[in-house]
Amino acid sequence: MAINNINNGGPKAPIDNQKLSQQQQALNKGNSQQADAQKSAATGARLDSVSLTSSAQQLNQVQKKGVEAPVNQEKVDKLKKAIQNGEYQINPESMARKISTLEAELFGTKA
Repeated sequence: MAINNINNGGPKAPIDNQKLSQQQQALNKGNSQQADAQKSAATGARLDSVSLTSSAQQLNQVQKKGVEAPVNQEKVDKLKKAIQNGEYQINPESMARKISTLEAELFGTKA
């Protein structure tokens, strides 16, 4: 049994290699995306989490206390005015002693 008139007997259309390549790439991309989606579904939803170090937690507590601390606005205004007028005097020995005491409290050493 013979088959006649395939493609109506006309010449074969040339193969467009570029179009074939694009189709194969699209097919591969679709398969890859489908595999990724299946992989994601298989692993389940992940939840993000954050953990803070003890130092960060202490810093957070200090910041909260600083915001909640009462402010003597009258004293603040008086100091601002003295600084602006050039009347505020700094005692370097007293300041050095206070810095030393603060560092001793922070780092647990003797002043």
